[in-house]
Amino acid sequence: MEEFKYLGTTLTNQSSVQEEIKSKLKSGNAGYHSVQNHLSSSLLSKNLKIKIYRSIILPVVWYGCETWSLTLRKERRLRVLENRVLRRIFGPKRDEVTGEWRKLHNEELNDLYCSPNTVGVLKSRRMKWAGHVARLVEGSGVYRVLVGKPEEKRPLGRISRRWENNIKTDLQEIGFGDMD
Repeated sequence: MEEFKYLGTTLTNQSSVQEEIKSKLKSGNAGYHSVQNHLSSSLLSKNLKIKIYRSIILPVVWYGCETWSLTLRKERRLRVLENRVLRRIFGPKRDEVTGEWRKLHNEELNDLYCSPNTVGVLKSRRMKWAGHVARLVEGSGVYRVLVGKPEEKRPLGRISRRWENNIKTDLQEIGFGDMD
């Protein structure tokens, strides 16, 4: 089989998570479109709208994110989804000078939504999972997959971004880049 769904996760014969991330983003967009009228309603408070976002949309997108190796393009797509939902929740802003309504800028959204952004949460979940994997015994299947080296020849072209590379990048971002 080229791909199949197992426990809500799409597995492919190419071991690529890019299709999985794409399907999670589609599911997140579907969840957003199912509640977008509630998110723009003036009858609900902003706190309730944020709770709807956190309980309906984010769990769908984040399911299985601990094993993703994110590219910059996929990180940007995740931020776009988050900003779209937050713009719907917080609504437009009236400009003091011209008096016209305008969309909120990304910085304004970050100031209004005091929680960490989606990409930051994904990185922290990935680091937490890496800690669990590092503490596993050497004979376990997950550990063998992490430290194992494939026998086949690598295809031509640039080496694809691996989960291990993302963990090393995350460690460098928080100041532990020299650790093994």
